[in-house]
Amino acid sequence: MKHRVFVDGQEGTTGLRINEYLAARSDVEVLRIDADRRKDAAERARLLNAADVAFLCLPDAASREAAALVTNPNTCLIDASTAHRTVPGWVFGLPELAADQREKIRGSKRLANPGCHASAFILLMRPLVDAGLVPASLGVSATSITGYSGGGKKMIEQYEAGGDARLDAPRPYGLTLAHKHLPEMMAHTGLTTKPVFMPIVGKFYKGLAVSVPLHLSSLSTGASAESVHVALSRRYEGERFVRVMPLRDAPTLEDGFFDVQACNDSNRVDLFVFANDDQLLLMSRLDNLGKGASGAAVQSMNVHLGLDEGLGL
Repeated sequence: MKHRVFVDGQEGTTGLRINEYLAARSDVEVLRIDADRRKDAAERARLLNAADVAFLCLPDAASREAAALVTNPNTCLIDASTAHRTVPGWVFGLPELAADQREKIRGSKRLANPGCHASAFILLMRPLVDAGLVPASLGVSATSITGYSGGGKKMIEQYEAGGDARLDAPRPYGLTLAHKHLPEMMAHTGLTTKPVFMPIVGKFYKGLAVSVPLHLSSLSTGASAESVHVALSRRYEGERFVRVMPLRDAPTLEDGFFDVQACNDSNRVDLFVFANDDQLLLMSRLDNLGKGASGAAVQSMNVHLGLDEGLGL
């Protein structure tokens, strides 16, 4: 028997990519809404309640409205917006977050898909806070460079239209220091001090890398590059979608430059620890449309339904 799936917001960047993942699967029946009825609340409600799993690929306010339309207790919602990522009753859809996270995902009908920057940051920092190497109160900074697809259809059109020399250079943003991913970056790492977060969009379609610089002297007594690397390696041992690279990864150092796009077209996250005698540079990369959005959503669906976690990915 096929699982019935509805993508509310199927024309957006995340929705289109989810549909690409699902199109290759024989175990899924995708419920579709006619183009002229995409804003018809009654038709959307019918499809949402007919689905075993419904993905909400909508702006925050619209996701809240869509969630309110669901009355079928058997419908599992997976919300790709920021609306529910720190809301009680919603489970964070990052299976690698903690030892019991998959059990929580299987048992919940309300799953909040992580943000792209947040996923990379949380996967780096959560094991180090849990291990006591990074004090929860430590004020950290993070820089994230991402491809322009993360900005959605409007930004994609802007970059692909060309003719604007300002787009040739990387563009830092989030200058109010209130980026929408910050609440989940704190809630799901255990950090109690808000990170200083600088996102940057570059002139490439997809790929994302978060970097977190740390002074060894700011970490817990006895912390070292080796203990940080061991903590990450132990946490993610056996995880098919998280790869902890060797300490001071030699091929990267030999090249001299970090390849932001090396995880593109995969659901993989690569974690790195670079270090000298007194400083660390932690780095995490992923495909912002894969593990940073649509791939993560499908992975959570697979976990929830009790299927092979990598099915279709």
